[in-house]
Amino acid sequence: MSSTAVVCSTPLAAQAAAGIVGQGGNAIDVAIAAVLVSMSTEPGVCALTSGGYLTIWLPDSDPVTIDGNVSMPGRGSRHNDPAAACRRVVLEYGGGVETLIGAGSVATPAGIAALAHASREYGHLPWQALVEPAARIVGDGFPLSAASYGYLKYSGEPIFGIDPDSRKALFHSNGRLKTTGETVVVPHLAETLRILAAEGPASFYTGTLGQAMVDYVQANGGLLTDADMAGCKPLVRPSLVVDLDDWEIALNPPPAIGGATLAAMLIELRRLDFSAWGPGEIAALAQIQTAVLGYRRAHLDWSESLADDVESMLAGCVKGGFLNGWRNSSSTVHTSAVDNGGLGCAITMSSGYGAGIMPPGTGLWLNNSLGELELNRRGFEVGPPGTILPSNMAPTVARRRDGTTLAVGSPGADRITSALAQFLVNHLHLGMDLQQAVDHPRVHAEFVDDQFRLACEPGLPTAEVRMPKREFEELSMFFGGVAAASWHRDHGFATGADPRRAGSQRLAC
Repeated sequence: MSSTAVVCSTPLAAQAAAGIVGQGGNAIDVAIAAVLVSMSTEPGVCALTSGGYLTIWLPDSDPVTIDGNVSMPGRGSRHNDPAAACRRVVLEYGGGVETLIGAGSVATPAGIAALAHASREYGHLPWQALVEPAARIVGDGFPLSAASYGYLKYSGEPIFGIDPDSRKALFHSNGRLKTTGETVVVPHLAETLRILAAEGPASFYTGTLGQAMVDYVQANGGLLTDADMAGCKPLVRPSLVVDLDDWEIALNPPPAIGGATLAAMLIELRRLDFSAWGPGEIAALAQIQTAVLGYRRAHLDWSESLADDVESMLAGCVKGGFLNGWRNSSSTVHTSAVDNGGLGCAITMSSGYGAGIMPPGTGLWLNNSLGELELNRRGFEVGPPGTILPSNMAPTVARRRDGTTLAVGSPGADRITSALAQFLVNHLHLGMDLQQAVDHPRVHAEFVDDQFRLACEPGLPTAEVRMPKREFEELSMFFGGVAAASWHRDHGFATGADPRRAGSQRLAC
């Protein structure tokens, strides 16, 4: 019988994962069931209308990444003006966020299609078995997670308090936002999940659920059409692979930006060949993050040929000339799973900050991925319908020459790549165990007021860093929420769950 280790976002997701292992599911089944629960029970943090990626590495096969990210809608549209169907919202969340909400901000959601493809091609259990745990949990009502409340206390009124069904789910009758642990019952969502389980993913795209989403978005001036939903297919690509010591690391390839920037950081970091995070290494890490993220802002975010520009960036890193020229939350959930067959699966999903709207009778919070201004810097000019939107998501699977399989990922907007780079160096190069590597303090080069400054958690030697600093008093979710699971044929399972991500769960069964 297959055994699996999984790290996911909440006890509810872990409960679903355990049930799938008991039915004989492999790591992919377990990860899909867990992430469907997270997408259904972490309002504000994620939603079923998300986009996302799965990186999968089967034994004796090359790693692949399934691209189910959101894309530009508008195939056969009625020439609606999406900007007119949006409202600008400024939140204090994460140090200050400006985003667009409303029907005009809704992108075509391919996350469910990607999960269904992975289930069909690589899983052991039927699709219905993977969706049923989420339907059961949602039907009973679920406690509001700490991560959801941490976001909703900023976005509750301006975004999630607008739609009547959304407000009914998240607010008390006296107008008070529900807090951590209070029961949330989302009108109609359990029935939607039962339809998704019984009728399959087609119901989400060309069936009653998809039609409800299209009709509502079109009626309110957005771009999403029947043709967008019918043409929504996941893409399977070879993963982007880089080496670190005796490990091979499979990353999310272009057109996603997250895997490419993570690869660039790792290539630069392996050049340092160090044995501890000393003052000089932290200063170099700050320089590397600034260089890579600066190159991204100047080139990748505006690229007309992302694959070519990524190849150029990585070639510059390999040649050693990259740093010489470049010295200058959105909401996501992640699940990592490995099984005792050596199969690794990492899934990251995002619905942006939320569009604040919910098609009547569905319980589906719609994404606002077109309105993520700091990520989708081209706005509504990102490309023709079907163009995949930029993404920081970087679900990762690594394999060591001794047979160890590692699955890892993180939420956290552009902190995803910096968090994962530091974790991977901690574990793969410095030899920390998974939990130590996750717990270790982090830094992140953030772009504020037209310059970079270094956000720093306590406990790191930053004296040699020659740039402005923002110092945190404790570990913070700002720096991501790394979830890692590994398996070795002799040593068994190991897991690491981030204390920064309240509610993270580790499970081996």
